[in-house]
Amino acid sequence: MTHSMDGKNECALVNGGIHVDFTEDMTYGDYLQLDKVLNSQIRVSDHHDEMLFIIIHQSSELWMKLILHEVYAAKYAILKGDLEPAFKMLARVSRIQMQLIQSWDVLSTLTPSEYMEFRDRLGRSSGFQSYQHRLIEFAFGHKKENVLSVYKHQPHLYEKLLYELNQKSIYDASILALSKRGFKINKEMLERDWSQDYREDKSVEEAWLTVYRDVNKYWDLYELAEKLVDIESKQQQWRFSHMITVERIIGSKRGTGGSAGVEYLKRVMDHRFFPELWQIRTKL
Repeated sequence: MTHSMDGKNECALVNGGIHVDFTEDMTYGDYLQLDKVLNSQIRVSDHHDEMLFIIIHQSSELWMKLILHEVYAAKYAILKGDLEPAFKMLARVSRIQMQLIQSWDVLSTLTPSEYMEFRDRLGRSSGFQSYQHRLIEFAFGHKKENVLSVYKHQPHLYEKLLYELNQKSIYDASILALSKRGFKINKEMLERDWSQDYREDKSVEEAWLTVYRDVNKYWDLYELAEKLVDIESKQQQWRFSHMITVERIIGSKRGTGGSAGVEYLKRVMDHRFFPELWQIRTKL
């Protein structure tokens, strides 16, 4: 639905938001909605370093939004059997992940004494509550239904997370691609409950081994596998940098919101999103 604005401009509802076509008079700030973006850093204290804390987390959420945009598109391309576009999207994801990893270096300039100046003002808000981070983990195949309880007081987020919990991950899509190419994959892996955390499977491992032993024959599947390894490697680097930064700033104290803090972050580093792709390296 459109309507005219000053005889030239038009507004249309696009993806749930208002798109304004300024035609000739659109400015850089108009296009990027910089008034909204640059006035969204509302401090709850007067401490100088709170601005750093807010901007790091806001910018990280923007990068995570782009990761989800790319991963979802890559997954649908793989499900359609169109692997090449997915390679570009996943390569972009790994570059975005590098931005997120480097952001911890900036946040680590916040000392424990500085953080304590405003930490109590944050209430129960916590990075553990980042729904986009949960969506990324779901998209990679790491699924835990119990984490949804954090969002029950926000029905629109709860429903979004519940929906994605029940969707195929990008690794599920890749395993289906193996099956479509004639690899014998256990039936239960192709028709499993997508809401459950991924568990390694021998038939999947054998299929990837075959791909890696004849890369010329299966070059596209080989490239897909390496793109997946790349994004998992970067995600593990992000987890490590997150853990080290948290430990550097608050030590072993519990996180805001009651999370287990650094101890939880250490435990989660043992998790693998695409386990077979790591196991085959020992067997090649």
